[in-house]
Amino acid sequence: MSPSSDGLAYVVEQLCGHINDRISPLQRKRADLPLPSGEEVRRVVEMLRCVLFPGYYGVPPIPVDHTRYHMGATLDAAAKSLVEQVERAFCFFCEKTGKGCCEDCHERSSALVVEFLKTLPATQRTLMTDVQAAYEGDPAATCPAETVFCYPGLIAITNQRIAHELYRLKVPLIPRIITELAHSATGIDIHPGAVIGRSFFIDHGTGVVIGETSTIGERVRLYQGVTLGAKSFPLDEHGKPIKGVKRHPDVEDDVVIYAGATILGVVRIGKGSQIGGNVWLTHGVPPGSKVSQADSDR
Repeated sequence: MSPSSDGLAYVVEQLCGHINDRISPLQRKRADLPLPSGEEVRRVVEMLRCVLFPGYYGVPPIPVDHTRYHMGATLDAAAKSLVEQVERAFCFFCEKTGKGCCEDCHERSSALVVEFLKTLPATQRTLMTDVQAAYEGDPAATCPAETVFCYPGLIAITNQRIAHELYRLKVPLIPRIITELAHSATGIDIHPGAVIGRSFFIDHGTGVVIGETSTIGERVRLYQGVTLGAKSFPLDEHGKPIKGVKRHPDVEDDVVIYAGATILGVVRIGKGSQIGGNVWLTHGVPPGSKVSQADSDR
């Protein structure tokens, strides 16, 4: 039995009527411009991965003497697509916040993408330290290339480092799409706002959560199930969480945090500390600390 046209009309009316102007993209002045495409952002990230790890990704394999040409062509295609996605995001949020039409969104998007492209060499150098940290930190790794091809931690941190640069440039929506693509693929949830130092290694990785205002120093190693989260959220006069305030931990250099550990709130984990498996911490620890589950229960 198929539904009647009256029944379908009722459902459609109810669905449309429940979209309020805080979430609806339907009333934008630039109705000709679609919303950002998650699939296109994913394609941009894959192209960026090709230029950050030349020779590792992309088909067909590129001869060595064609690397520069191929990298330039790939980067050009990625940049053009990224400008469009960033423009879509800006226009959507202009309408949402009542700032009027988006006449300058294209120029603004183009300028920001140029600034983003300038960060890629530094991002690549940092990712090379992450690759080496993964190789040196895991006795099961047979070579650095294996960590690039196979390790979910490298996928997640690559996406996060790309997204973080866009986040710093105050590009809306796109950075979060990029980190959530890695979250879906790996089970590792790193907010684009997190500040993460060089030689960062997540071993195994599933279930790792790193919040927006976390900072992580250099040569830090995390295992699966680690959470760097918020203990509580300050509320405004209407009882809603206040946005943009510090609420996550700071982890100093050379810290190791073992599987299942949870660290919550605005606390500092001192340099060279080791946080044991399944530890629950809501207070900071001085440099060189070794915290076990028994210690954290006290």
